[in-house]
Amino acid sequence: MPLLGVNIDHIATIREARQTNEPDPVWAAMLAELGGADGITLHLREDRRHIQDRDLRVMRETVQVKMNLEMAVEPSIIDIALDVKPDQVTLVPEKREEVTTEGGLDVLGNRSAVGAAAERLMNAGIEVSLFIDPDVNQVEAADQLGVDAVELHTGRYADAETSDEEDDEFDQLLEAGRYAVQRQLLVHMGHGLNYRNTRRIAQIGHISELNIGHSIVSRAVMIGFERAVREMKDLVSIPG
Repeated sequence: MPLLGVNIDHIATIREARQTNEPDPVWAAMLAELGGADGITLHLREDRRHIQDRDLRVMRETVQVKMNLEMAVEPSIIDIALDVKPDQVTLVPEKREEVTTEGGLDVLGNRSAVGAAAERLMNAGIEVSLFIDPDVNQVEAADQLGVDAVELHTGRYADAETSDEEDDEFDQLLEAGRYAVQRQLLVHMGHGLNYRNTRRIAQIGHISELNIGHSIVSRAVMIGFERAVREMKDLVSIPG
């Protein structure tokens, strides 16, 4: 059974939409732990569109489960990671114009830069995972860099429009995952997983971790919204 890493980025997205101090992703991380999360995932982007440096540093002091920091292969962000020392870093591709991460890291095409970043982090005692497409060639390249894990991008599986397309994408995830296990890499998966498509992925025996965020935040908004409105209604209904 895989561990669940809960990505709390989009709690910060809501906060940053108003440039205020709520909702606080640190509080969300605490609630995720109470809900059974095995890890907390957060992405410190170069443009700071959601998670801020303060969030990362406070969570490093308060999170009691595994902290997984997603980040680009960017020297200034690597310096922050080396200072904060999360339990794990997942290196991801990053483009300013994208809404969310659009694909896996091209380890083959960026072997030198990815390798140098991974080496700096691993020398500091930080576990390193590479977020890659489910491609055995990318898995092989990751293995050659000596990293601890690969996180297979499940976006195409999640976006499949027909059952045949889903089956094809699922088979690619299976193949890449099995190859990674043969190379003694830990296998993580994530991106686009939700309450409809996760069960099938979670039943894959060799997965050690799933990272899920947007769908959890979306569901939390819906199943908790009525209570929040009722609590506010109670407040405004108190006689003056």
